[in-house]
Amino acid sequence: MNRKPGLKIGSVFGIPIFLHLSWFFIFALVAPALALNFGKDHPDWASQENWAVGIAASLLFFASVVIHELGHSLVARLYKLPVANITLFVFGGISSISREPEKPSEEFTVAAAGPLTSFLLAAGFWAIMRAAGSHPLIAAPARLLAEANLILAAFNLAPGFPMDGGRLLRAGAWAVTHDYARATRIAANSGKVVAYALILAGAWVAYYHDLLNGLWFALIGWFLLTAARDSSAQVAIREALTGLRALDVMSRDLCSVSRDISLEEYGHEVLRTGRRCHLVADGETLRGLMTVNALNHVPRDEWNMTSVQAAMLPLDRVRWAAPEEPVLHVLDRMQKEDINQMPVLQPEPSPHVVGMVSRESILRVIQARAEIGKIHAT
Repeated sequence: MNRKPGLKIGSVFGIPIFLHLSWFFIFALVAPALALNFGKDHPDWASQENWAVGIAASLLFFASVVIHELGHSLVARLYKLPVANITLFVFGGISSISREPEKPSEEFTVAAAGPLTSFLLAAGFWAIMRAAGSHPLIAAPARLLAEANLILAAFNLAPGFPMDGGRLLRAGAWAVTHDYARATRIAANSGKVVAYALILAGAWVAYYHDLLNGLWFALIGWFLLTAARDSSAQVAIREALTGLRALDVMSRDLCSVSRDISLEEYGHEVLRTGRRCHLVADGETLRGLMTVNALNHVPRDEWNMTSVQAAMLPLDRVRWAAPEEPVLHVLDRMQKEDINQMPVLQPEPSPHVVGMVSRESILRVIQARAEIGKIHAT
């Protein structure tokens, strides 16, 4: 089963919008802070007005973050790049685009769409402020939102991968080098520089000026540093798996169980062999796939009275890999479907399973190639 990224609050243009649990923490900090600031700037306002405007401005700011991410997502869709969802979390928002762009021009356009959207929002809120004139309950939050969107756009243009500026840098490096992996390393290294700068600046601000703001800058820097390192690791993984097929990494040691045995008996088989996945067969006929994950979806006290057939993944719902399918494609599908193993099906002369690809088998190949690379480098 796919893991949801948080609480779903709706969909826009068919794209699900989620709130990560960490978002509630940042909203609980931002809304009271804005209400307090509006109260200081407008002492003639009633307490209810301060809170109403503070909460409304907070919600509109987070709506602006969603619109920023929608800018990315809608342009990604123009290039047929699937968008799984948009999630708001403690550091802002993120569009979950399931596939990387295929060309530098696509990367550039998708990355630029977010900051451009925020600049347009800033202009729109500035126009509302000017039109509001002597109505401070409208003009004050409009000005704040104009400035916030301007800062959001400018900050995201910093060349720190995976921020928009980092992706623009990768697009440029990709266009020049014609090497996606090298361009990603360049952008990730730039992201690390930006991240360390934010951490150091945050430490300085925390020590000499404002502890909370300084810690916030340092946390953002730490988040960017982690993301940049993850991007470098993903490139290393993709390089290690490039050119490999499912046939190259699959395990040919197939194990099957009868559909008639109980889940209690299946559990003992798993404990005895350590295998987490079995084909379910009825004589020579394949019926489905049984996994530890499927086993754990049945209450423990029902294992004795439940058969493997009742809990297994039926044949028509099993995700298959072809022997010649690139391992990178198989891994992407496994991650998207949130599954740990995939049978390899040979269609000729008659359909039959020839092996099993698992995340563990792919990891072993990555580790082996990393070790061989170290040997060659010495």
